[in-house]
Amino acid sequence: MNMGFRYFVWFLLLCIIVNDGSLAIKGVLGLACNWGTRSTHPLSPNIVVKLLKDNGFNKVKLFEADPGALKALGKSGIQVMLGIPNEFLAPLASSVRVAEEWVARNVSSFVSSFGVDIKYVAVGNEPFLKTYKDKFVNSTFPAIQNIQAALIKAGLGRQVKLTVPLNADVYETDTDVPSGGNFRPEIQDLMVSIIKFLSDNGGILTINIYPFLSLYADPHFPLDYAFFNGSAAPVVDGSISYTNVLDANFDTLISALEKNGFSSMPVVVGEVGWPTDGDKHANIELAQRFNQGLFDRVRAGQGTPKRPTPTDIYVFALIDEDAKSIDPGNFERHWGVFNYDGTIKYPLDMGNGRNLVAAKGVKYLAREWCVMAPEASLSDPNLPESISYACSYADCTSLGYGSSCGMLDARSNVSYAFNAYYQTMDQRKGACQFNNLSVVTTKDPSQDTCRFQIMMDLGTHEKSRSPTSLAVGRSQMDSLLFVTVLLVLITSIIC
Repeated sequence: MNMGFRYFVWFLLLCIIVNDGSLAIKGVLGLACNWGTRSTHPLSPNIVVKLLKDNGFNKVKLFEADPGALKALGKSGIQVMLGIPNEFLAPLASSVRVAEEWVARNVSSFVSSFGVDIKYVAVGNEPFLKTYKDKFVNSTFPAIQNIQAALIKAGLGRQVKLTVPLNADVYETDTDVPSGGNFRPEIQDLMVSIIKFLSDNGGILTINIYPFLSLYADPHFPLDYAFFNGSAAPVVDGSISYTNVLDANFDTLISALEKNGFSSMPVVVGEVGWPTDGDKHANIELAQRFNQGLFDRVRAGQGTPKRPTPTDIYVFALIDEDAKSIDPGNFERHWGVFNYDGTIKYPLDMGNGRNLVAAKGVKYLAREWCVMAPEASLSDPNLPESISYACSYADCTSLGYGSSCGMLDARSNVSYAFNAYYQTMDQRKGACQFNNLSVVTTKDPSQDTCRFQIMMDLGTHEKSRSPTSLAVGRSQMDSLLFVTVLLVLITSIIC
């Protein structure tokens, strides 16, 4: 090596260390998030990718092979974990040919034609969740095997690796501390087989951990133990003291892996976050507290007591999704760090003097709202049916007890439901006609924490779209159940 070149190399290294050390660290530890697309008015994929990049997210998990999202991610510098929904597991398990067609259509084509950096394929989404009652137990492993064979045949076996996102209920501890962790007895053999297969083929294990759900499910759960800077009494496990549920939960899995001979199996956290609406503990203040602590950990490169080396953590989620099933709870549509339109819910310190950056280039419908007419009566016999109709097609979950709009009076409850429908239907002519009970206003009816939204303009509001022609899917069925509760609430307010 000549002297001039040697000095150039040392100078280059010095520049990297001194001037750009933060970027080097960021590249290793980068931020990861989940991008869901179950929205009546989804942001443009190009706007979402710009939102990701502006906020330092360099890894993203998709729940399905959405063509628009994948094309927008092409040559973006963002690494992708591509999900396969559970309903595809049985067909994929039935035939390698089906798996080959799925890989060709959803992986090979986007990698080769659009330059999408697909690093992982996530087979299924929490397929062994107890509430599924073993529905996917027999199809998950064969689907994993067939997708692996298809990736190898496509020449992607070295480039794209497999994982399976699991809910934390696949393991448990009989000692109430992490060191007692092991897989549920009824799926232990299956878990060992899947983990061995993933390990043999360079795959990883993905686990979803939700401190919020621990609090939601157990009214006696210590609130502070859900956070990273709380003052709850630690859980002492031998020489280790656990001060938050994320560390304890993650290390329970690590103990399970160690007991079954996989002490070095790579594990990432596929989902973790905090919702901002739909429950008394789902609010801006607690979400900000949790996610700021989470981001601080990621930036600091902090792991857990059993795995001090940091792992990828995919925050759940990037944006709200108003068409998701609310079967788990009304909070399910409100996990986003950003609102549905990419606006900022609450400030977050992203490090190096950076704060969250809102989405750019978003266009909105006219500044008008549909509300209950001043002359309309709460005792009108058509009112219950009108509210039920509105909330079966629009998201009314913010009206629940303890939610952001839970303090509204009866008339404002009705107005919120009417406006939610009006905006979901793109302010279309006739969408604010509820048996002469409603009227369009240009005065914003928002109150305190309750935001009466105006939807984004997707360029479709002038097209005919009859709501009665829409299929009543899971989200509509969930909404119908919610409406029953809402009507009881309004009736109690009136009485």
